[in-house]
Amino acid sequence: MESSLKEPSIRLEGVPARIRAIEPIAARVGTRNQLVVKIQSTDGLVGWGEAGLSGRERAVAATINHFADFLVGRDCREIGRLWQECYRSQYFEGGRVITAAISAIDIALHDLLGKTYNIPIYQLLGGKQREQVPAYASCYSESYAGDAGSFTAAVLDEVAGLVEQGWTSIRVPVAGHSARDVFEPRESIIATAERIGTIRERFGTGLMLGIDYHHRLSIGEAASFCQRLPKGSLDYIEEPIRDETPEAYRELRRLTDVPFAIGEEFSSKWQAAPYIESNLTQYLRIDVSNIGGFTEAMKVIGWAEMHYIDLMPHNPLGAICTAATVHMSAATPLFSYTETHQLPNCPLGFHHPDIFPVQHQLSGNGYPVLDAPGLGIEVNEEALRKSEALNWNPPFLRRRDGSLTNW
Repeated sequence: MESSLKEPSIRLEGVPARIRAIEPIAARVGTRNQLVVKIQSTDGLVGWGEAGLSGRERAVAATINHFADFLVGRDCREIGRLWQECYRSQYFEGGRVITAAISAIDIALHDLLGKTYNIPIYQLLGGKQREQVPAYASCYSESYAGDAGSFTAAVLDEVAGLVEQGWTSIRVPVAGHSARDVFEPRESIIATAERIGTIRERFGTGLMLGIDYHHRLSIGEAASFCQRLPKGSLDYIEEPIRDETPEAYRELRRLTDVPFAIGEEFSSKWQAAPYIESNLTQYLRIDVSNIGGFTEAMKVIGWAEMHYIDLMPHNPLGAICTAATVHMSAATPLFSYTETHQLPNCPLGFHHPDIFPVQHQLSGNGYPVLDAPGLGIEVNEEALRKSEALNWNPPFLRRRDGSLTNW
C-alpha cells in the first residue's frame, strides 16, 4: 500500500506544484458506494476527496473527468480560482451533480495543500476553535412494520444502550424511515409521536433528542406531527419537507415551534440564502461533500454565524467525508453536533478499516481535533479499487394507493 502521507515538499521559489492527474474512483464501502477522487501533484503528493451524491456516482465521475480536462497542469494552490472555473465553466451553472464533483476536487486540493505545508486542513481555514468536535449518536432499529409497540421497545433498548455509554445527544428513527417498499406518512407520524413521548418519559429532559424525516412529509403532515408532541419534547426535526420551496418552510414555521435542522441538500450559498436570511433553520445541516467543499462551506458557515445559527453537519458517507467534516467543524465558531456512523451499533460499514487504515476515530462523544497534515487519513488504494461499486439506487417508495413518495 502506498501511503498518501509523504514527506512534504514545500515550494518557496520557482515553479509551484501543479496538478498532475485527477481520477474519480467509485467503490463499494460497506452497504453503499462511495465516490472518491484522487489528485496527484507534480511534487509526488496525493490528495483525497469525496463526493456526496450517493446513488448517482457515474454522473459525478463524468463531471470530474470534464473538469480534469482543464485542471490538469494548474497550480495546486489556487483553490478558490479553480473552484470558480469549475462552477462557471458552463452556461448552466450549479446543480447537485456539478457541486458534488467540485466538492470532491476542493477537498482533495485542500488535502494536498495541507500535506505540502505539513499542517492540518483546519489551519488553512483559520485554525481550530475547539479541541474536540462533539457528535450525536444515531439509532438504527428497523422501522415500523405494523407492530408499533415492539418497534418502540427496540428503539428504547437502543437509546438505553447509548445513554449507558455516555451519549447525551441522540437522533432516533421515525416510524417507516428504513422502509424499502411502502411508506404511509399518516401511520408514521402517529407512531413516531407516541414514541417520542415514551422516550421522554423514560429518559427525561436532559437528553438532546432529534429525528430525521428525510423530507417525506407534506406541510400538513409535518405540522400534524409536531402538534401531537408535548411542548419541548423534541429538540429538532430534520428535513421534514423538501427544501426547493422556502415559502413552504415559512408556512410550516408558522404552524410549529419545533426547531428545524435543514441543509443537507444545499448545493450552494444561493440555495442556503433564504433559509439563513429568513431564519428558517436553527441548525445548519450542510454537507462539505455536496455544497462545494471547504471553499463554499466556510462562506455559508460565516453567513450563518451572523444569524446565530449553529452548524450541525450532514455526514452520512465515509472516512474522507468524516475527516473533512471534523476539520470544517473544528474551524467553526457556532457549532452543535456532527453526524457520525462509527458507533458499534451502526450496521453500515462506511468506514471500513481495510480501505481506510488511518482515519478519524470517535473518542467519547466526539472526534479529537488532531494535527496530522491534510485530512489526516490514509487510503489503501489497492483495497479501494478491488471493492467493486454496486449498481445501486435509493429505494423507490410508494404509498398503498400506488403513488410515489419520497425516500
